[in-house]
Amino acid sequence: MRLQKFSRPWGVWDYELQTEDMLNGSGVERLHPGVASQSKNIGGDKDRKKKAIERIPGSNLEIMAHHSKRYVALKVMYFGQRFYGFASEAQMDPTVESELFKAFEKTRLLVGDKKASLYSRCGRTDKGVSSVGQVVALFLRSNLKEADANNKMSGESIPETKTEGEIDYVRVLNRVLPNDIRILGWSPVSVDFSARFSCLAREYKYFFWGGNLNLPAMEKAGKKFIGEHDFRNFCKMDAANVHNYRRRVTMFEICFSNMRFEGNELCEIRVKGSAFLWHQVRCMVAVLFMIGQGLESVDVIDALLDTQKTPRKPQYAMAPEIPLVLQSCEFEDVKFICSSDSGQALRIHLDNECRAYQLQSAIYREAVRSCLPLANEQNLLNKGTIKKVASHVPLLSRPTEQVSLNASITAKEKRLSRNILSLACG
Repeated sequence: MRLQKFSRPWGVWDYELQTEDMLNGSGVERLHPGVASQSKNIGGDKDRKKKAIERIPGSNLEIMAHHSKRYVALKVMYFGQRFYGFASEAQMDPTVESELFKAFEKTRLLVGDKKASLYSRCGRTDKGVSSVGQVVALFLRSNLKEADANNKMSGESIPETKTEGEIDYVRVLNRVLPNDIRILGWSPVSVDFSARFSCLAREYKYFFWGGNLNLPAMEKAGKKFIGEHDFRNFCKMDAANVHNYRRRVTMFEICFSNMRFEGNELCEIRVKGSAFLWHQVRCMVAVLFMIGQGLESVDVIDALLDTQKTPRKPQYAMAPEIPLVLQSCEFEDVKFICSSDSGQALRIHLDNECRAYQLQSAIYREAVRSCLPLANEQNLLNKGTIKKVASHVPLLSRPTEQVSLNASITAKEKRLSRNILSLACG
């Protein structure tokens, strides 16, 4: 057990000390009150054992009801490659949400189940999608007294003075979260705050290699998305749950990042709006890639946005999910807090993760270099012949999806779309 500095308020010192005991496995008695210690066999009473099982966090959280609590918003970063999306309702593990709640329970921050804690999330990113600005809100345990921890019902933000002596939620949670999830900040919010419905705008980024794509044509086409439109031809059809396909896009741009590879520059699509449909951004990007390849005209965007002319979505594959990032979620008068100590630890962790992925990149680059002689020899054997690429079927000439269900794309269409996207992504 590592001792903390005594300069901190006693509540913070005591809480973090208990948290560290739990992480080191020495705080079993405090983590699960009433659970018999494995090193001591006291009585061996069956009823006691039964009660102990019921008190394990996740099975009965009423034991935390007597603690002070406050309603907070958390800003969450995650690298989505190994997760089955953000939300945990699909019964597929791991999800980002399931890992968050494991951390809440392990640190004893939870004061009830999801419903009792008034849990809300800003968005449900899909499998493989990442975020540096996801936001969730819920009641968590507080070090402040009950009278100070209760938020105002008027929607006003809690003054910054009310955070003094509070639990360092960023530090406590980041100690137990997996390396690909981090809390970037927290903010006290009113109990009528909803991470979903209080969100004013969401911004996404999609990264791709510029290669030989016609970027000016892609940007010209993308600007047509700005404004309020019916985006039913740019989303995964879900007629059973969605009846209004109108959404407002407020910003679209394509810009260069500061990364290059073998003379190829990494680009990013930035799109911002009040809300988005299921798979909307990935569908938009897929059509833009076809335009960048010269396979579709810029005017195809107008045709697809005109639901009188094109009432049903043509069948095409979405852009890959890995390059998509939920960049930010905007709220009124919500300022996220991160202490200097937590911020420094967070920066060190993220820098280390960057270096680890750059090392992996270096290894793959060595593999590319090692196979170049073989590739050159194969080119000589092929006498410069180029592999034939499947012919492109214009979007407006393709079969359409059924409005009432999620129609699948034929195997031929999937192969064709994958060829287009692989060319676009370099």
